[in-house]
Amino acid sequence: MKPRRFSPAHRSPLLSELVCSNSLKSNSLDNAVGLLKEEMRRLGSLIIRAADETRVPAGGSLAVDREEFSRFITESLESDDLVGIIREEMTDIPRDGPVIIATGPLTSDDLTRSLVQLTGERSLYFYDAVSPIVARDSIDFRVAFKASRYGRGGDDYVNSPMNAEQYYAFVDALIQAEKVPLREFEREAYFEGCMPIEELAQRGRDTLAFGPLKPVGLIDPRTGERPFAVVQLRQDNRAGTLYSMVGFQTKLKWEEQKRVFRMIPGLEKAEFVRLGSLHRNTFVNSPQLLRETLQLKDHPQIFLAGQITGVEGYVESAAIGLLAGISASLWVKGRRMITPSPKTAIGALLHYITHADPTTFQPMNANFGLFPHLERRAKGKQKRRLLATRGLKEIESWKSVMGQQERESP
Repeated sequence: MKPRRFSPAHRSPLLSELVCSNSLKSNSLDNAVGLLKEEMRRLGSLIIRAADETRVPAGGSLAVDREEFSRFITESLESDDLVGIIREEMTDIPRDGPVIIATGPLTSDDLTRSLVQLTGERSLYFYDAVSPIVARDSIDFRVAFKASRYGRGGDDYVNSPMNAEQYYAFVDALIQAEKVPLREFEREAYFEGCMPIEELAQRGRDTLAFGPLKPVGLIDPRTGERPFAVVQLRQDNRAGTLYSMVGFQTKLKWEEQKRVFRMIPGLEKAEFVRLGSLHRNTFVNSPQLLRETLQLKDHPQIFLAGQITGVEGYVESAAIGLLAGISASLWVKGRRMITPSPKTAIGALLHYITHADPTTFQPMNANFGLFPHLERRAKGKQKRRLLATRGLKEIESWKSVMGQQERESP
């Protein structure tokens, strides 16, 4: 709809405007987002081609000149004879397919209403209250222990115990840490259910000990006593490789989150596969609504793409857009719709948004914790390299199958 109408976060008339950062994160295959970018390269992604063409020095990261990046994509699409760009606001969702909805986290009010009518009011979220997620194998279980309050429900939680000195040092650091400023369109009152943990801490130094860090019903097996406070982590995926920090939605800057949250006993070397956030983000309950092909279950002619599906980040959004385009193309041609293996970065992300628990679904970045286990045991850098090698082998296999289907089709 630009430049006739802009969202609160956009300023440029060009397409693919980057509004939060010019970085597309790591380029290393030791990183899940780096692997995701390489898979997208091999699949012919315009977004990654634009990034490679307009990159600026940024060490091991892929950072771009924002304006040149947007201009490259805009000019590529404007010069393509098969693409028509209509610069008008869409307020209704066409029912004649195929249609791809890729409106992002700031979908306009009118189109949001149309989406609600299509999917149901309970399937759409407007504020994203996200707690950090930690890789299980980075938790120090010499300190942390598995248990549920009063022994009810089995050992469902990982518990990081604190004494009084550790607790008050943590609270003071939390209050003093640097926060992300709210943008104007985000300046709405928090509701109690997703209050940032630093906001709770400012109500009094003991507030967290009587709130999300209350220790009741838990005994530290090292001491045989109840801790002064406890940080709980809940299993976040079926494989048990990821744990989310209960009640830790936050507006702290990312580096501050790492610094402060690593003060928690047992998390001193925590690997954060997702950091906490609380911001405006329109997204749907994808596990409830979407097929693996990114089609709405009840309206298969309509596909969803990008951040509205519940992925987090520029690269992840572009990856889901790429898959939506491939799926829509196959659907139009009446061909078998094959999705990439969860052993690939792009397939693991797709599997998460379409198979996560719909009652607790929250947006996610690409991370190695989403991948199926390796066939042999490995840790650290070796594990990441083996996952990347396997992922690239699988993406080439998927490309080969797709190419064979293309050659065999009339």
